[in-house]
Amino acid sequence: MKDDNFVYSDERFADLQLLRYRLNSFDNLSVKQKCLVYCLAKATLFGRDITFDQQGRYNLRIRQLMEIVYVHFSGNRDCSDFKALEIYLKRIWFSNGIYHHYGCEKIMPGFNEDFLRSQKELFCKEKAKLLCSRGEHPDNYRLEQDFEELIPIIFDKDVLPKRVNKKDGEDLVRTSACNFYRNVTQTEVEDFYARKKTDDDEQPSWGLNSMLIKENGELKEKVWKVNGMYGEAIRQIIYWLLQAEYYAENEKQLNVIRSLIKFYETGDLADFDQYSIKWVEAQEGTIDFVNGFIEVYGDPLGLKATWEGIVEIKDMEATRRTQLISQNAQWFEDHSPVDKRFKKTEVKGVTAHVVEAAMLGGEEYPSSAIGINLPNADWIRASYGSKSVTISNLTEAYDQAASGNGFDQEFIFDNATRELVEKWGNLCDNIHTDLHECLGHGSGKLLEKVDPDSLKAYGNTIEEARADLFGLYYIADEKMVELGLVADRHAYKAQYYKYMLNGLLTQLVRIKPGQQIEEAHMRNRALVARWALEHGRGAVELVCKKGKTFIQINDYEQLRTCFATLLAEVQRIKSEGDYTAARNLVEQYAVKVDPVLHQEILERYKKLNIAPYKGFINPRMYLETDEKGKVTNVKLDYTEGYAEQMLRYSKDYATLI
Repeated sequence: MKDDNFVYSDERFADLQLLRYRLNSFDNLSVKQKCLVYCLAKATLFGRDITFDQQGRYNLRIRQLMEIVYVHFSGNRDCSDFKALEIYLKRIWFSNGIYHHYGCEKIMPGFNEDFLRSQKELFCKEKAKLLCSRGEHPDNYRLEQDFEELIPIIFDKDVLPKRVNKKDGEDLVRTSACNFYRNVTQTEVEDFYARKKTDDDEQPSWGLNSMLIKENGELKEKVWKVNGMYGEAIRQIIYWLLQAEYYAENEKQLNVIRSLIKFYETGDLADFDQYSIKWVEAQEGTIDFVNGFIEVYGDPLGLKATWEGIVEIKDMEATRRTQLISQNAQWFEDHSPVDKRFKKTEVKGVTAHVVEAAMLGGEEYPSSAIGINLPNADWIRASYGSKSVTISNLTEAYDQAASGNGFDQEFIFDNATRELVEKWGNLCDNIHTDLHECLGHGSGKLLEKVDPDSLKAYGNTIEEARADLFGLYYIADEKMVELGLVADRHAYKAQYYKYMLNGLLTQLVRIKPGQQIEEAHMRNRALVARWALEHGRGAVELVCKKGKTFIQINDYEQLRTCFATLLAEVQRIKSEGDYTAARNLVEQYAVKVDPVLHQEILERYKKLNIAPYKGFINPRMYLETDEKGKVTNVKLDYTEGYAEQMLRYSKDYATLI
């Protein structure tokens, strides 16, 4: 039963708001199922250090430095420098490193260099104690040198300034601080992996789980596996996956766990493909999970995958909606407005569920996706299908936290549109996410011998645009009413308005003045909205009302036609691997920011006192046992504070520092 007194919103700092999510169905699980969730949750949390290290080579060391000062500082904790250090550390925790989790720019501290230097002796003393507690001798480490090396990384805005750089015309590898490459250029990386691909290859995701380095003039891969790079963390992940085997709900689920363990042991991408296939085919059971090197948004070339983890509990009642969509996947594919050359003649294995998040980790924590569609390999999608989830308790938390914040009154054009959004907005958000994840990512096909990586740095944006456009086109279709997903033929207008508002105006609040749009999802939304604004023949326009800019949609049907036209072109680009067209489309519509409009949106948003970004505090899980030590229950605690949780994670799940 739901607790009506559950508090969704927690602390806020900088541009961030912390939320809590509730596991509504956890108490309905059997003890065996709860133990499975518990073990998978442990495996999820032990990947944390991997993500930190992937996001920047100095992240773990800077996190440790800041945590030591934060915990052991003996001065006035109310002084401005310490308060600024506290905010800086909390932002590092949130972003899994010193770069903004969304904008990718370096987070600059609010305290001064002299203040941090005054803590050098404290750092060296406490780090020496830590080393001794692990049986290591401090004299083997140059602690003062280690401290000094971090100073320019922290304070100099021109040293490694951006985690992921996608600026056209620059060497994206050399200018990105993400820790996937060492001493190599973009051309060397692209040539290295091009040589690995052959025409008759089954297309493993080359480079997905390795760092590419140059040593003595030779390019080498440092593979992420149990006896390779990140081995200490991976050993702990494997340990808890082995514990999870005892509680597996069925044979297929057990085989998924064992296949993932094998991949972690070998680091062989052929084993990852076999794991992915088994994961897609495992549909039975209430518990599911994602664990591993999955999404490539953190690599400017879209090759290397950042570690992530999430444990899921299926919401059987809400899953009816996604099952209706996935069961009609062939109809959606057949009626898509794209050229028939790019359509799948047979859609295979499209499955979808609504789930509750039970634990978030790695790249999915604290900021998480609300929908997931995997695997990413196009050839596996074509031959075996895909599995999609919409995460209901995260969207519930977002909705509850946003209630009455004044956003609609400030940014929606008129009362009629506000009423439309209030009535249908949340439902249509969920349906659009379902269409995006369930069908959009799995729709269409590559032409024969087209390299899946041919769009290079623009691939992620094009892929997200394709999935969004698929959802936008179909949410307005009469099929939605026919399937019983919405009761009103015009409900889709709420989603059209919200999407155009976000793509043209309000997502700009996530960008600092003078910067361009870098993040792939933001580029996608800008691309779709700006293209529609220019080519919509008056279907949508920007209007000024009392000195403020608003979105006005004049013809929703024409806007849908516009989305259909763009969807056809984006699918052609992906299917043919047309790099030049992808580059032109993204650079023309998805990157640049109007500084005057940007400043207006920032000022209006500031008055609302709404944090642009939100993330989550995980529930804490406790085992209850009887007098013989047998587990009798797993209990949830929602009271752990943000700093308390992060410091506990750094103590209990630190493996790489």
